Amino acid sequence: MLDLTLDHKTRAANWFRSLRNDIVAAFEDVEESQGGEAPVGTFEVSETKRTSEDGSDAGGGLMSVMRGGRVFEKVGVNVSEVYGVLGERAQKAMAARGVPGMETDPRFWASGISLVAHMQNPRVPAVHMNTRMFWTPNAWWFGGGSDLNPAIEYDEDTAFFHKTLKDHCDPHGGDLYDRYKKWADEYFYVPHRKRARGVGGIFYDDHNTGDWEADFAFTQDVGRAFLPAFLGCVEKRRHEPFTEADREAQLVHRGLYAEYNLVYDRGTKFGLETGHDANAVLMSLPPIAKWT
Repeated sequence: MLDLTLDHKTRAANWFRSLRNDIVAAFEDVEESQGGEAPVGTFEVSETKRTSEDGSDAGGGLMSVMRGGRVFEKVGVNVSEVYGVLGERAQKAMAARGVPGMETDPRFWASGISLVAHMQNPRVPAVHMNTRMFWTPNAWWFGGGSDLNPAIEYDEDTAFFHKTLKDHCDPHGGDLYDRYKKWADEYFYVPHRKRARGVGGIFYDDHNTGDWEADFAFTQDVGRAFLPAFLGCVEKRRHEPFTEADREAQLVHRGLYAEYNLVYDRGTKFGLETGHDANAVLMSLPPIAKWT
């Protein structure tokens, strides 16, 4: 197994921050170009901190949130680099997933970007994206993906989103898109509602072929796929008129989204259990939702 150096971690963390900068800039451009009398949405940027159980510094990141924009009702783009020692529950969860050495050396380092966008126009889909790298003394891996969560489904939008993801996955192996699409379909399923959270995308974790450079390149392309995949759908729908029935459907679907993230999402659980900034962890929740 490759013995990762500080340079590997620095390169990964720098990439996630660079991707964050590109996405924030692109979203601000969308807001500027929308037109209308409503104020242009801007990102509020704040530092996040993680503290270890003994109160010492354990890393942090940036939380960037836009609320009440012309196009984005709420969007958060978080980037982080955290480290320390996993607590007992997190150790057990990692060990259950097959991560070796948790009992003897539960140190960890992790960096990544996480994004969730909830839109003003119900005809524009909500979206989730993240990519990350995780290290322990006895293992390392990449994870991530993106998935589309429309309240009102359009087959052509779903097809476009998936094709863009596939086009970015295929250069790294012909089976990756199919394998990780299947994983997304299974992971983003809401058992108590007996339905999917959205129309899927790709999701993967524990990605380690033994070739760090190749795995990092794949994860970078997963990140690069996001803007063309999502903004293609945004551009097609953001000027469409919508009805009160459309808004009702959006709010109810947001309730489903909130249920999934609070009950099942692995990242939410890990963030809260490891002491990361709760506001950053719960950034994914919609500003307004409804249950009927």
